[in-house]
Amino acid sequence: MGGIFGLIVSSAYIGLTCLIAWWARQLADRLQIESNFKKLLLLEGIATWELCATCFELIIVADNYGVSTYALFLFVLTIWWSRNWGDATACPYTHFEDVAEGKKLIGQALVMILAQLAGGLLTYGYSQFLWSLEVSANHRGRAYEACTADLQVPALIGAVIERAATCVCRLASRFIAELNPAFGTELDAFIGTSLVVAAFNYSGGYFNPALATSLKLGCDGHTAEQHFFVYWIGSTVGAVASVFLFKNPEARAKVFSLLGKEKDL
Repeated sequence: MGGIFGLIVSSAYIGLTCLIAWWARQLADRLQIESNFKKLLLLEGIATWELCATCFELIIVADNYGVSTYALFLFVLTIWWSRNWGDATACPYTHFEDVAEGKKLIGQALVMILAQLAGGLLTYGYSQFLWSLEVSANHRGRAYEACTADLQVPALIGAVIERAATCVCRLASRFIAELNPAFGTELDAFIGTSLVVAAFNYSGGYFNPALATSLKLGCDGHTAEQHFFVYWIGSTVGAVASVFLFKNPEARAKVFSLLGKEKDL
């Protein structure tokens, strides 16, 4: 169990990361980029950098203070991201969802994903530098040690978990956006965080290919092929499935029946 000073240091690192990303978004606005597509590319890179850098530090939090503390941090951060990222998602499969809905061409989606991956890859050196300072005992020796995979089940089971949880998470987000309830952002964050915690000891509960790749690709415990299958194929299939389930009249009827609401299907 880590001490209070270590938790303060981790909180400060997370706060610094969010502040840097906020400044970067302000700069992006001041650049007055005429192309909305090019501006979104930049914002996706910034958002993914922020997501992955904060989640690197959440690894330290989880290892030293437990999943409950990790979940609290993640819940608060998810609300922050929802209110500050704008149209950026920091998540590759959202662009595949757009392709499935006819909102985006596959080429555009792939370029967006490359921007996200670039942002995610930039976090490694940043986090390694902060950890190498060893301001707290929690970071001692962590900057250069070999990482281990979070996949604790066979790859097929892991892919099923990532697929199912991603589908549920995306469906929840879509229905919350449509119904627009009070505290919808907080509800969405609570559902997402709960799903992450539920999958934490099985697949790691990433539900985001860029995040999983930034944090865990090449770690001991799974091959690159298993990583791609679980965290890219699994979650992307779940996300795209949510697009069609959300539009399915029978599925919508069941959801609104459970909620006790009447809605045009």
